Amino acid sequence: MIASMPNRKPRSQPKPIVIGEAGFGLSKLGVQRFDPSDPYHVAVSLSWPGFAVAMLAAWLSINLVFATLYVLRPGSIANAASGAFSDAFFFSVETLATVGYGVMAPSTLYGHFVSAAEIVAGMAFTAIFTGLLFVRFSRPRAKIEAAADAVVTMHNGQPTLMLRIVNGRVTIMSNATVRLFILLEERSPEGLSFRRVHDLPLRQSHQPIFIMPWTLMHIVDGSSPLHGHDSGSLIRGRAWLLLTIEARDHALATMVQDIKNYPAEQIRFDMHFADMVVHEEAAGTTADMSRLSLLEPDRPRA
Repeated sequence: MIASMPNRKPRSQPKPIVIGEAGFGLSKLGVQRFDPSDPYHVAVSLSWPGFAVAMLAAWLSINLVFATLYVLRPGSIANAASGAFSDAFFFSVETLATVGYGVMAPSTLYGHFVSAAEIVAGMAFTAIFTGLLFVRFSRPRAKIEAAADAVVTMHNGQPTLMLRIVNGRVTIMSNATVRLFILLEERSPEGLSFRRVHDLPLRQSHQPIFIMPWTLMHIVDGSSPLHGHDSGSLIRGRAWLLLTIEARDHALATMVQDIKNYPAEQIRFDMHFADMVVHEEAAGTTADMSRLSLLEPDRPRA
């Protein structure tokens, strides 16, 4: 007779981690969102609120550890109430900041050793925090706005995929270069499913001066990966448009990069962008940013 095996609790499956901020329709298993072995990358990739919380938690943890060490040896701090954790904590705060008010001070050899270690820790913490703050502030960011949707419309008698971007700053950008790709799910003759990135050539992929809105155009002809697709087939194929942008920001005196992406649900057929540039004799040429994502339906074909 075969003995019955004890019931084992099934292992919980790890939660997939979405790639990038918007995901690009992809996730990964077996990776860590925050790798403790690479604290620098964690610190610079956190959001500003997350970074503030992390630094506050680190500062608080250091003070709690050293306050506990002071309390373990009563009498190590002069003019502090015996066993008073609050006195030890605030003495730790003053010592970590290398600020001495002259009220409380180390009174034993143990207290001197602990305070000396805390001063070194405080100097290291201040240097690390200052460095990370400088890196986060000095990292160039591209403020390039993009329309919420891409459109496929007729242009010069040909179906054309269009995206619209604009320099979101009042300063000049130059030498702007863009590349457009589409991620499509395909099936090989052997029946294997895979996702492939296709290059979508643009009619104009370089702009010497990037100030006004820029409409990017890809002709959907027989050689285009989009040929024969409609909204439904793109959604079923989990298509994603990926747009990479690089330009020189003259205010920052450096190159800036950005990535925009559109899932298939945001590729609108038989729609076109409404005009967002107004020409007036008094004000000259004006771009209305509030109309960046405004779409209008195409006129019915005769």
